[in-house]
Amino acid sequence: MITLDHIQVCFGDRRILDDISAEIAGGRITAVMGPNGCGKTTLLRCIGGLLQPSSGRVLVDGKPVHDYSARALAQKEAFVRQQSQTDLDFSAFEIVLMGRNPYQRRLQNESQADWDIVEQCMRQTNTWHLRLAKPGQMSGGELQRVMIARALTQQTPVLLMDEPVSNLDIAHQFEIMHLLREAREKTIVIVIHDLNLALQFCDDLLLFHSGKLLYQGPVAGGLTPENIRTVYGVSAHMADNRIIYDY
Repeated sequence: MITLDHIQVCFGDRRILDDISAEIAGGRITAVMGPNGCGKTTLLRCIGGLLQPSSGRVLVDGKPVHDYSARALAQKEAFVRQQSQTDLDFSAFEIVLMGRNPYQRRLQNESQADWDIVEQCMRQTNTWHLRLAKPGQMSGGELQRVMIARALTQQTPVLLMDEPVSNLDIAHQFEIMHLLREAREKTIVIVIHDLNLALQFCDDLLLFHSGKLLYQGPVAGGLTPENIRTVYGVSAHMADNRIIYDY
């Protein structure tokens, strides 16, 4: 369970998040949606302990996120960023293996079990064939899948994902989203722009508009023509359980 307790984030005179309170249920996929600049990534960074809110607090399993040690938090939450680093001088296998760092003691080498977890997660994300490649030798989509594999290798109960499928082709988008659907034991919070992907694969929705939480609840109940018009300024209707945009 993740609790957002009156979160407010201000950068100078600009209020990015305005009094956000919500409960994110465990074992479900929660989509965080809204137009660019509405505070989605900021919220994810607050949940991940990367940003201290101006006021309010985030609780993970009833404990304020900033009360966790860095090591304990890394065993609780894994974070997939929107932009992956391309200047890392490591192979894909070594990058994914970094996901096991929170479980290593100082100067301790990785075990065979760690290597097996890496292989399993790379095969799940269809990146095993890239294991010897370095970031500069991979496409943006390939590198993103490697970063998703690293997050899965971390084996945390909470997975935070900032637009993880934006750089992927359609086939790999569905591959990754199906993989997340199968990870039913995890609490997954995902920033996603594709309304139909959210409708098909996510359970719950936090829908933002101008820094405020417009809707929280089941995805299908939030992605209504009225909310889509309010948030995105476009007309749409539902047909065959898909959102169709009106031009």
